[in-house]
Amino acid sequence: MNRMKGLVLLKPNEFEVRELPVPELKHGEVLVRVKGCSICGTDIRILEGKKTKGVRYPSVIGHEIAGVIERTRGNVGDLKEGERVGIFPVLSCQTCRYCLEGMENLCQNCRAIGYEFDGGFAEYLRVPAEAVQYGHVFKLPDGMSIEEGALLEPLSCCFNGIRKAKLRVSDTCLIVGAGPIGLMHIQLARTVGVAKIIVSEPNAMRLGLAKQLGADICVDPTKEDLIKIVNKSTGGLGVDTIIMAIGVPGIVNELLKVIRKGGTLNLFAGFPDAGTCTLEANIIHYNEITVNGTSASTRLDYLRSASLVAQGFVRLKELVTHRFPLEQFKEAYALAKEGRGIKILIEP
Repeated sequence: MNRMKGLVLLKPNEFEVRELPVPELKHGEVLVRVKGCSICGTDIRILEGKKTKGVRYPSVIGHEIAGVIERTRGNVGDLKEGERVGIFPVLSCQTCRYCLEGMENLCQNCRAIGYEFDGGFAEYLRVPAEAVQYGHVFKLPDGMSIEEGALLEPLSCCFNGIRKAKLRVSDTCLIVGAGPIGLMHIQLARTVGVAKIIVSEPNAMRLGLAKQLGADICVDPTKEDLIKIVNKSTGGLGVDTIIMAIGVPGIVNELLKVIRKGGTLNLFAGFPDAGTCTLEANIIHYNEITVNGTSASTRLDYLRSASLVAQGFVRLKELVTHRFPLEQFKEAYALAKEGRGIKILIEP
């Protein structure tokens, strides 16, 4: 075994499946046979050239990864060949001010698998020694599927988002967007004990799944008046929290108008370009609204997310609507861009 197939990103909008050498291991490293790597919205932005930080050309991308340990070299702790694992992709430096304050997701010197290190859209993945050493290779609990393992990374980001959104028992929450991220937020909000979840989404298929996964009120904003529905359902008070799970800066200002005084707007999704929008600052000022963001996640978020899935509090299997072999990545990519699926899994 010295050759493998991998998706090589050559430059923006140019990528192809090529034959590559299987990575050679150094001391303390692990070779994972990739069984599933799901396509993320960030992957689409990388492939389109809209996200370039940390991206190399040529390289293999993909960071939502699960597989089986194929080989180890040297001291890799208690990891063993044949074990099913999920990969937490973001490597923090452990020493900067943010890491020391427990915000490793905001590390000044972070690197990531799928960016600075080759990622999961390949038959095999080399996990760097520092990632092995600091616990980035997670053993999947018994009964957890590979597709669930691959989706632990985006779920961990949503776990971080739920904390940043400051959701509480009995709150009313508006989730904007019912793609994979919005659907994960719905389920996590339920675990917190949120009393009412309103979801805004124009895609009928996604809106139907939102209802199945726990949304109380589902709104198609292209056909219905979201502000009127929110006001009616909250007695004119407004929602406690809004989570923006889509990167559309133009609607931020309108959303501020349906938050109750003292409420929170969490900007979860990444925005295109600079994400510039116009805000009525007095709404934030006089209503004491908190506006914050969410970026990536921590290893603890990942571990806690795995626990929620293993205990049945979060259902991830329903989110995987399509599976493709690596050789059909371009078809999978086109499907993802068109929004005709939820989560699309590449199975090398």
